[in-house]
Amino acid sequence: MIVISASAPGKIVLMGEHAVVFGKPAIALAVNLRLRCRIDHSSENLVNGQPLATAGNPYLSYIVNNLSKNTDIPSNQQLSFDVLSDIPAGSGLGSSAALSVATIGALAALENKPLNEEAISKKAFEVEYDVQGRASPMDSSVSTHGGGIFLDSKKGPDFLWQSTRNDKTWYIHDLKVPQMGMVIGYTGIRKPTGPMISRVASYCKRTKFACEIIDEIGDITLEGAEAINHNDIEKLGRLMTKNHKLLAILGVSSPELQNLVDAALPHSYGAKLTGGGGGGSMIALTDKPEKVYKAIKLRGGTPYIVHTGVDGLKISERD
Repeated sequence: MIVISASAPGKIVLMGEHAVVFGKPAIALAVNLRLRCRIDHSSENLVNGQPLATAGNPYLSYIVNNLSKNTDIPSNQQLSFDVLSDIPAGSGLGSSAALSVATIGALAALENKPLNEEAISKKAFEVEYDVQGRASPMDSSVSTHGGGIFLDSKKGPDFLWQSTRNDKTWYIHDLKVPQMGMVIGYTGIRKPTGPMISRVASYCKRTKFACEIIDEIGDITLEGAEAINHNDIEKLGRLMTKNHKLLAILGVSSPELQNLVDAALPHSYGAKLTGGGGGGSMIALTDKPEKVYKAIKLRGGTPYIVHTGVDGLKISERD
């Protein structure tokens, strides 16, 4: 019997989180923190040896309960999932997208179906959207494709595919990113993305000011893409810090995140929260990663010096 294993990377958002949900541009990079999912046939649906329950595993449960829709596998087929992750859950580093991408990719391989990046990314986006209530295809796209991606509201050079949900369409592009020193600081506070997205959406419904902040984040993300194209790391760092300040105005930062951003900035070109916010993680763009690592650790965070430009979805199998 063939046993399928798949892995998918976590991600960092250089610029544009939250605004991307409203159709604004965003830049995301895959990093060398990976989630691995091993799938085998079983007498009942299991995850890490325990019965699969929606409360503890909403993403896996969604996929299993929609197998005929998502993977063309008969809905009465029972499976065992063994999941091992380097990515802290609720950290803002794309753990749920990596889980969805790795699982859907493994299921496709289990049925000997072609591993089509676009199809797998779109299915993972559907899972993310339906479980969270609102999402963008950013995390699922970069986890599937790897490297770097640029999301925009229009098609441009290096176009990969487009995703549409309700009245929003995102055009996903491959982004060539220069080598950059990057350090993640995890606050240790788990914050699911869905409620943070809902908070920003409610804020935008209540006030025009919040919508203007979203627009400004979109504008500086476009500037960030230009800075990357010109290998202007100093400008990119300044824009990242500005992005963080705008996200703080939207209410998605936290004292713990700000503490780590403040610790990193003296040794960095720029620093900001990454992902949903409210806890989770921040990132620092730096050529002094060891100093940033130490500064984050001294402030009580968990630091990771990460590599960018890593592979997306990877599949392996054995008898």
